[in-house]
Amino acid sequence: MKKVSLLLSFAFVAAIAGAQEPVKPAAPAAPAAPAAAQKPAEKAPAMAGKTHEVAAEAVSIDITKKTLTVKGEKENMTVLVDDKALASLKHVKAGEKLTLTCLDDEKGAHLKVTAIAKAKIEAPVKK
Repeated sequence: MKKVSLLLSFAFVAAIAGAQEPVKPAAPAAPAAPAAAQKPAEKAPAMAGKTHEVAAEAVSIDITKKTLTVKGEKENMTVLVDDKALASLKHVKAGEKLTLTCLDDEKGAHLKVTAIAKAKIEAPVKK
């Protein structure tokens, strides 16, 4: 019985491994570039997504979990804060209007907040 169950588990693992998409061959290497030109390209994968700014209102802040909860149109949303923006998060208070710089992946899904700034208050226009 143990041999049969062991055989079945190996067959199951092999079926899962075989179901994975085949690995595409790598593109041919580009011509050699100077070392100074290669350093910025090495850092590119860390910030591979696109960034955009969002106006938000802080609801709650959790420094230990590195999260910020912001007021949404229908419901509040908790977002992860990057280590670079953590220093700014320490100065945020509930109810404050903020401008958040968000990092998205290639598909457009939100990854984290990379910068936090207090929203600029526009002066009222006098007639």
